[in-house]
Amino acid sequence: MLRFDAEFADRPHAGRRLAAALDQFRGQDAVVLALPRGGVPVAFEVAKALTAPLDVLIVRKIGAPGHQELGLGAVVEGRDPQIVLNEEVVRLVAPPAGYIEAETVRQLAEIERRRRRYVGDRAPAPIAGTIAIVVDDGIATGGTMKAALRGVRRHGPARLVLAVPVAPADSLVALGAECDEIVCLATPEPFYAVGGHYRDFTQTEDDEVVALLAAARAWSGAVRAG
Repeated sequence: MLRFDAEFADRPHAGRRLAAALDQFRGQDAVVLALPRGGVPVAFEVAKALTAPLDVLIVRKIGAPGHQELGLGAVVEGRDPQIVLNEEVVRLVAPPAGYIEAETVRQLAEIERRRRRYVGDRAPAPIAGTIAIVVDDGIATGGTMKAALRGVRRHGPARLVLAVPVAPADSLVALGAECDEIVCLATPEPFYAVGGHYRDFTQTEDDEVVALLAAARAWSGAVRAG
C-alpha cells in the first residue's frame, strides 16, 4: 500500500519519530513490547533509541464464526492468558455454545507457535517493576490493544505506557483507563485505516520480525556489557 500524503514514510520512520516523543524514558528501567508483526519495526527503533530491551507481545483476535475479521474479543499470551471480550459484539453474533472457549484454545496454540518462531525458547523479558512501553504501528478500534494492555498490567509494571504513531481519538479515550500514559503522534479526523497514514505499509513478514529481534538482542547485550 502506497500513499504520498501520509504522515509516515514507513514503519521505521514512524518508530524514529515515536522514539523522539518517548525520550523521557531514555536510560530508565524500561522494556519495549511490540505487537507483531507490524509493531516490531516501529518498536525496534524505539528500543534502540531508549537503550531498552525489546520483546514481542503476542495477541490474537477471537473472530466471529464465518467472519474472522469481526472480533468477538482477543487473547494475549502469558502464564495466565488474558481474554478480553467485546460483550456487545458477542451478544449481537450469539456464537454457538463452546465456540469462544474452543477458539481461545486454538489461538493460544497459535500464540505459542509464533513465540517459538520469533524468540525460540528464550524467556519473555521481565516486566515487573519496569516502565513497560507497548508499541504497535497504529490502532483502529483498540480491541486488540485493550487485551494487550490488560495482559501486561497483570505482570506488575511500575508504569504502563501505550505508544503508537497513529490512532483515532475515540479509541485512545477508550484505552485511557487501561494504561498510565498514552503517546500518539497523530489522531487524524476522519480516521479510515492505519495503513492510510503510511506511504509504504508493506506487510511485515515473520523473517523480518525474527531478524529485528535478533539484532535488538545483540545490540542491547552490547549496551549492557559496556
